[in-house]
Amino acid sequence: MRILTVIYEFPPVGGGGGRAAYDICKELVARGNDVTVLTAHMRGLPLQVDEDGIHVTRIPSLRKEAFRATFFTMMAYVLSGLWAGLRLMNIHRPDIIHTHFAVPSGALAWMLSVLTGIPYVLTAHLGDVPGGVPEKTGKWFRWLEPFTKPIWRRAKKVVAVSEFTRQLALKHYAVNVQVIPNGADVQHLVPTDLKVNTPPHLVFAGRFVYQKNPLAIIKILSHLKDLNWTCSMLGDGPMFEDVKSEIAKHEMTDRFHLPGWVTPKDVLDQFSKSDILFMPSFSEGLPVVGVQALAKGLAIVSSRIGGFLDLVDHEKNGYLIEVQDAAAFSQNLRGLISNPELLLQFRNASIEKSRNFDIQKVADQYQSIFQSVVDKK
Repeated sequence: MRILTVIYEFPPVGGGGGRAAYDICKELVARGNDVTVLTAHMRGLPLQVDEDGIHVTRIPSLRKEAFRATFFTMMAYVLSGLWAGLRLMNIHRPDIIHTHFAVPSGALAWMLSVLTGIPYVLTAHLGDVPGGVPEKTGKWFRWLEPFTKPIWRRAKKVVAVSEFTRQLALKHYAVNVQVIPNGADVQHLVPTDLKVNTPPHLVFAGRFVYQKNPLAIIKILSHLKDLNWTCSMLGDGPMFEDVKSEIAKHEMTDRFHLPGWVTPKDVLDQFSKSDILFMPSFSEGLPVVGVQALAKGLAIVSSRIGGFLDLVDHEKNGYLIEVQDAAAFSQNLRGLISNPELLLQFRNASIEKSRNFDIQKVADQYQSIFQSVVDKK
């Protein structure tokens, strides 16, 4: 099967959604499919490259930062992608289009489908749905939502990355939505010998933006300075300097490691040296770093929101806590950090939980969907 994947963020650009798409493409290639990706270019990246058998074409988008896309860079991607996409489709003649993100990638997939008749499948992430990430997309959806409805309606199949995302989508779009979670290469990530670090090490991975609530990490951990622990915060973004200042304010510079923007491999390497994924986010779809953390055997302490509801069994492999309840975060982290036996129990439970998110199972479901759509065509 020939598949054209349309996505405006693809590694090393973007966050977890792009990483999820990469892993799916890689597994689809392993099943004998021919996969071409149409994504946004950023300075320093090749315009054409083959990675793990995936044919990647990057097109001009005016994007300057790996961790952030503006409305104008998204529109630039759609406009330049229309001509590049038609050219690619003429060369590769795909059987189906797979698009991640209803906006902006879905808009491009919709136009390509209308012009060529090739059907598409839409994978919706949390930011695609009104109310999913209100602090980021709330203003956009006030006027953009009516224009997104045709994108959802024309899709031959709509997939949501979490049940939370699905439920939000059903409130706004009259379409059937199936849940397929983001996955990870669980079989190759699971450690052979799981041990709690001395001292326990916490890790955060994501953009340094309001949605991820990175300042809360420092404020909460400042109440645990009597315990022995260290923490890495992986990523970059507009709040990076604020995070550094907050750490210095609480005199914890020697406790924290801030490497800035890192590669997916760097994230996995850090997870191998960590014990607890700490994510007090205000909103999340189904974070890829959460799935990878499960496979690496990390306990997860997170907000009781979005995709984390699918990743964490409360008091079994981690804790789900109301995002504003700083005292509960501190109390539960204190219990884990000071009790290595309990922490090891949670970490083993995460490994067991990770088997539900094996990328091979995820790819099997997409392969089945694509085949059924192509057969009907």
